[in-house]
Amino acid sequence: MTNAVLAILGTVLAALAALRARRARRNGLPARAVIISPRRSTVVAGDGAVRSVQTAELTVAYSDLERLWHPENLENLARTYWRFLARVTLGLARVVYGAHDRRVVALARPLTLLRFDAPEYLLEPDHGKVTWRIRDGLLVARAGRGCGFLALDVRLLGGGNGKCKLRIEVEVANFYPAIAAGFSMPVYEMTQSVVHVLVTHAFLRSLATLELAESKVGRLTPPPAATTVPPVPTPRAPEQEPATRQP
Repeated sequence: MTNAVLAILGTVLAALAALRARRARRNGLPARAVIISPRRSTVVAGDGAVRSVQTAELTVAYSDLERLWHPENLENLARTYWRFLARVTLGLARVVYGAHDRRVVALARPLTLLRFDAPEYLLEPDHGKVTWRIRDGLLVARAGRGCGFLALDVRLLGGGNGKCKLRIEVEVANFYPAIAAGFSMPVYEMTQSVVHVLVTHAFLRSLATLELAESKVGRLTPPPAATTVPPVPTPRAPEQEPATRQP
């Protein structure tokens, strides 16, 4: 029964995501987002573990980058992802924040689709990453609990003529889907996998608005007494050797 409900939910989410993507604004946005991940961006290992990486390049004016390239906006980007998920599903799926976890629930808390550990952050001058480790949930096979992760990765690339590029990736790795365990991998690929790709592509395209949600936690927000912020690193030209990263 649970797997049947999940399959129906996956179909509904796919339809909603497709509708949202068609209606997305394409012109007059402050940035340009282009999906660059290949069509076959989801790979299934022999033991049933799924890895999916969806990637976009975001071209922004350097003046906008100066406004956005701050540590707290990595946390805000994570919040934007969860907010987009709730909006694109018309509230059918939403995120519940706990002291030590994050839950993606269907309508109410008992129906936990996915449960994650609290996020982990990596901050470097030209790179940021937030990772949620997957604990369990209705969408996770029993044998795969505590194995996988979801991550948002942002990297500053080269640029010119007053513009620069960011590469943004959404990665799900070492994920064992319950639908595949209960039915088959082809059923997962035709339902939940399709939903994930459609929703993620729509999210990446939506970043062209440069509108980030405010984090509910504020872990990376500087204290009020802090009056200085680190300067934005100058984007490297593509032909230059990568600069040595600071630890």
